[in-house]
Amino acid sequence: MMEVKIGCVANLYSRMMHFKKAGDIEIGHKHQFDHLTLLAKGRLQVTVEGNVSEFTAPHMLYIRADKVHELQALTDDTVAYCIHALRTHEGDIIDPSMVPEGVDIRSIAAPVVCE
Repeated sequence: MMEVKIGCVANLYSRMMHFKKAGDIEIGHKHQFDHLTLLAKGRLQVTVEGNVSEFTAPHMLYIRADKVHELQALTDDTVAYCIHALRTHEGDIIDPSMVPEGVDIRSIAAPVVCE
């Protein structure tokens, strides 16, 4: 089972993928823009339109726009981050667990607007 956490700060999107077991898969998908996947821990098999590569952490992977790609963990406890700029910015996404001591979360949270 894979666990996903998303963060977005100042137009920078980050999607943490924690592959708990070898064989866990991030199913094939594609993006409109080139982006970086940071393999922080473990090993990944990356399939891009049928072409297979293997990578060991630490490693940065370049993912080309409009290319269908799939990630599969080759080891337990593999961690990778999909990182890219947002072309339009709707607001920050900050999980309170991301904020270190000494930072007032209220000072970075947008006001809630009810319509």
